[in-house]
Amino acid sequence: MTTETPLPLLLSGAPGSPYTRKMLAVLRYRRLPYRLFYRGREPADFPSAKVPLLPTFYLPGEDGALQAVTDSTPLIRRFDASFLDRRVRPTDPALAFLDSLIEDYADEWLTKAMFHYRWAHEADATFAGRLLPSWGPAPLDEATLSQTAAYFSERQIGRLAYVGSNPTTGPVIEDSYVRLIEALEAHLAAQPFLLGGAPGAGDFGLFGQLTQLAGVDPTPTEIARSKGHRVMGWVGMMEDLSGLEPGAMIDAAAPPPTLKALLAEMGRVYPPLLIANAKAVMSGAAMVETEIDGRPWTQNPFTYQAKCLKWLREEYAALPAASKAQVDGAISGTGWTTLF
Repeated sequence: MTTETPLPLLLSGAPGSPYTRKMLAVLRYRRLPYRLFYRGREPADFPSAKVPLLPTFYLPGEDGALQAVTDSTPLIRRFDASFLDRRVRPTDPALAFLDSLIEDYADEWLTKAMFHYRWAHEADATFAGRLLPSWGPAPLDEATLSQTAAYFSERQIGRLAYVGSNPTTGPVIEDSYVRLIEALEAHLAAQPFLLGGAPGAGDFGLFGQLTQLAGVDPTPTEIARSKGHRVMGWVGMMEDLSGLEPGAMIDAAAPPPTLKALLAEMGRVYPPLLIANAKAVMSGAAMVETEIDGRPWTQNPFTYQAKCLKWLREEYAALPAASKAQVDGAISGTGWTTLF
């Protein structure tokens, strides 16, 4: 354990934020003490993030002063480097790269399903509009709750286009979610986690989104109830793995068929978007126009996801030759190969 990241870890977040749930589950699994402030109730002298995302961690910078840090993927890697016990990222390079693919899919694609189901369906939007403001420490009278719900719903529905949910993309997103539940249900019949006997960052990424999709929002939760009994049980278990003793991971050279099926589902939809989005960002196009799963897809370009593609390609290029061969075998025929 180093002194660079002091304990307890300080963060602000909210239960309705899948990334907050992701990181809290990571901290519980790692048995790292933390102090959670609900958004809006942080100490007045805490710094503000450049982009106000959830969760926000307050960590010392190079000068020792607290900085507001928001991106869950580098945070997991930072904590793995600072605290050596029960690290999340697999030690095997090939498995670590597969873990990166799964986490990126969860954080950048599955979040589209979370946002779409929550705000594109009227019943779900009405439910979320009242639930999310209530999910905090301050009591709200009916007038305040109704006013807050209306404001919050209007703001979030207005962001649907930004995350890629619209009448054209909606059916693609929903079909992808159903297939993911089915593939994950099959995998969990044989494996406790995505890569074997211990959770990786990809597990926590999927878990974060599924806390909302398979447990909060009515429409996707009903789908999970009908198709994903193991999935819903897994989400409940993932919330607190502080008592788990990690088991053996899979052999990267011989991934189980259910993992290949999961990677194929992820590769069916996410890589085409990454490639088309990167081209749109590089060319300065106003819209991403492509085809995903044989159907049209259109959305606003997203600079951050262009960076995600760059980071994945850099991680792949840095793999040792033997590990790269194992990765190539694991992702062959899944759609991910188009990225590399």
